[in-house]
Amino acid sequence: MNKRSAAFLFLFLFLALPVFAQVSLPQLVSDGMVLQRDAEVKIWGWASADEDVTVHFLGESHQTRADGEGEWEITLARLEAGGPHEMKIEASNTVTIEDILIGDVWVASGQSNIELPMRRVAPLYQDVIDSADYPEIRYFEVPKRYNFKTEETDLISGHWQRATPESVQEFSAVSLFFAKSIQQRYDVPVGIILSGLGGSPAEAWISENALKDFPDHYEEAQRFKDDELIADIEREDQQRSDAWHDELNQTDTGLSDPNNTWHEPDINTEEWGSMTIPGYWADTETGAINGSVWFQKKLTLDGDWARNSAKLELGVIVDADSVFVNGTFVGNTTYQYPPRWYDVPQGVLTEGENTISVRVINQSGKGGFIPDKPYELTTETDTVDLKGEWKYKVGAEMDPLPGQTFVRWKPVGLFNAMISPLLKTSIKGVIWYQGESNTGRPDEYRELFPALINDWRQQWGIGDFPFLYVQLANFMEPKDHPSESNWAELRDAQLQTLSLPNTGMAVAIDIGEWNDIHPLNKKDVGERLAASAFHLAYGEDVVHSGPIASKLNTFGGENELAVSFEHTGSGMQVKGEVLHEFAIAGSDGKFFPADARIEGERVIVQSGEVPDPKIVRYAWADNPVNANLYNKEGFPATPFQLTIEKN
Repeated sequence: MNKRSAAFLFLFLFLALPVFAQVSLPQLVSDGMVLQRDAEVKIWGWASADEDVTVHFLGESHQTRADGEGEWEITLARLEAGGPHEMKIEASNTVTIEDILIGDVWVASGQSNIELPMRRVAPLYQDVIDSADYPEIRYFEVPKRYNFKTEETDLISGHWQRATPESVQEFSAVSLFFAKSIQQRYDVPVGIILSGLGGSPAEAWISENALKDFPDHYEEAQRFKDDELIADIEREDQQRSDAWHDELNQTDTGLSDPNNTWHEPDINTEEWGSMTIPGYWADTETGAINGSVWFQKKLTLDGDWARNSAKLELGVIVDADSVFVNGTFVGNTTYQYPPRWYDVPQGVLTEGENTISVRVINQSGKGGFIPDKPYELTTETDTVDLKGEWKYKVGAEMDPLPGQTFVRWKPVGLFNAMISPLLKTSIKGVIWYQGESNTGRPDEYRELFPALINDWRQQWGIGDFPFLYVQLANFMEPKDHPSESNWAELRDAQLQTLSLPNTGMAVAIDIGEWNDIHPLNKKDVGERLAASAFHLAYGEDVVHSGPIASKLNTFGGENELAVSFEHTGSGMQVKGEVLHEFAIAGSDGKFFPADARIEGERVIVQSGEVPDPKIVRYAWADNPVNANLYNKEGFPATPFQLTIEKN
């Protein structure tokens, strides 16, 4: 037999041998995991086709056999809270899983406000981070991916983490405060599975089958099954962005002389303009241009500053920035939303005159420095306020950069890649914070959001588990007169979703920030969600909601209406001297500010401008900043609109 024939024979014999795949497990079934107590819990994985698999746990052995595709699973029933425990899984190999807790597992999902990590809210909660030693709180973050073709069965990565001062910096802030409340109240382990993506609309989180009730979204999901389409879109977006930034950098006068760029502290700024920061250059003689604008501020410091490192806080800047101190680059941020927190290393600051230089790139809209944010330079003992006059000069003026196509937000993609792999995991319930990206279509959300909840419950197959969600916080500049509002309409869609069984809503109308879509106060959000859980998930007879308007009737006066409320707790109260944010209209739908007073479990509303009132609104605005109706337990009333009922 020649060498070539021998090689072919060896290959034939090798391919004819049976293939033994070692037993493997999904990412969620791993060290440090939390298993749901008092429920049927699946442990699953993969092995060779028809291979015997044995799971040893809590002194018992559970045997099964992989199917023809190599998939296997066993069910553990009615586990009692506790741990840590160890699990061994035996097949052709043995896998040991350590540090397993049994408690309550919650999925946290939505867009950026559910994602927002503790490090982003550190100005309010540094003490919480520093003391975060919670071994019975575990956290698993789902990788951010999309898939328009297939419902995936596993995650590409991820691991369970204990809550420690180091790890919680990246934990979802809302989820941490929620988990703390649950764990401390019931003394059971709590597992949080975060599956969220900033900017994502609800339709991205719904299964393909459920999207059939929304033909436009369903058709778009079919389009994005085309890999070439996605590649073309992403390539065109990248080319357009690269070309815009290349032209910007080539035409920016501040970069034209590499030996004398405008970030240098000794650049001549005598002919530069002056602008008050915070503010927008659209409000100056420069006008509403896009492109790059350079800013510089000089300040005099004593010798103590020169001997220390410092923190530079520049609020929030629209859109991107690069920051220099005395010519030394200290950091940059590439998009609007994050707070600008930059470290200034020891030795950069000097005794005497110092220079802060900022290059701002604005792609569209109004560029500048957002008001009502901190702008300061600090050490442990000193603070310099940086608000006030800065020198500025336009580097390059550009046409607006068209927005990109966010493929990852398209319908069904996030469900397939970020929810489908979780569906075999037994859970206690879901907490959800989303809606900002659907405010352009609030009427659709009245159907879309309930469809999402029903879809998830059907997909999980464990009944109507508690689904707890956050109503949108107040946001954008407040108005001094009643007006229409998509944000108010979407909040109302969220309110109406309470008609689904076992749903709860945390009202956040009092903890937003007009200039930040990511308000820092995540503690109240998490704890209000937990209050709903105390009632819905754990069966406690506790006040878990603020007042919710239930009906509207005429009252004694000719132009008075009475709003009846549920969830008033031990009584309603006004925070302040008088109630605000009530408006009233007649049959013409023209709203006027209204006087309002509490009488028992009702609020009486009237306005001299409306002699025959028919409709009442409360906190119906993007940012009803003066909303001040609460129950005595401290929960705010939800915004509402009601039309009169005949007696």
